[in-house]
Amino acid sequence: MAATEPDRDPSILPGVEGSETAHAAHWDDPGRAIGFSDAVFAIVITLLVLDLPPPEGEPGHMLADLLHQWPSYLAYVASYLVVGVAWTNHRAVFHRIRRMNWGLYWVNLAVLFGTGLLPFPTTMVARAMGGNNLADERTAVALYAAVGTLATLSWVLFLHYVSRHPELLADDDDHAFFRGHRTRAVMGAVLYVVAGLLGSLVAPKLALALFVLAPIFYALTSEGLPRWPGRRRGA
Repeated sequence: MAATEPDRDPSILPGVEGSETAHAAHWDDPGRAIGFSDAVFAIVITLLVLDLPPPEGEPGHMLADLLHQWPSYLAYVASYLVVGVAWTNHRAVFHRIRRMNWGLYWVNLAVLFGTGLLPFPTTMVARAMGGNNLADERTAVALYAAVGTLATLSWVLFLHYVSRHPELLADDDDHAFFRGHRTRAVMGAVLYVVAGLLGSLVAPKLALALFVLAPIFYALTSEGLPRWPGRRRGA
């Protein structure tokens, strides 16, 4: 009886076992990246409320002191919405990613880095707006705009990387989705730059209003712009 060959993994081609195995080792399931990212978003959104300053007025004036700090609450709302939108967008994009490589791990960490910075400028805006010093208010909104720009540019990097690596996607047509979201991220960076300029040169409180409006727009379009070319049916 002729000797039978040992069973082979059908995914390994003859003569290239070593190279194929080494290549497969670079792919990971996105589950761990999603879990880690969710934890970071949860921590950041918790830190925001811890930085809300309590009023330090005289006894009997607590209500007036609380109302006086309304810009601090608006800054908190803006940052809360930014983190919330970042989380929903993160969910939307990873719904279309089937596997990870090291490059995607690093651009995902860049997104988390930009989001993780938000509590710092939020605290600065809250302090500046409570001090009634115009110079400090302008500096604080400029700082917030700079961090917001950095955060949106990290998304540009992330979406650009994924759009250039269709082998990571669950569907071959999803690269159009990522190109569309990359355009939205660029728009966000421009909006933060404009808000920073208006806040530092014209009116800081006007910049606060723009900081709130920006994430509202992204929340409404977290699954992509309506009728975006190439968007998957039913997405």
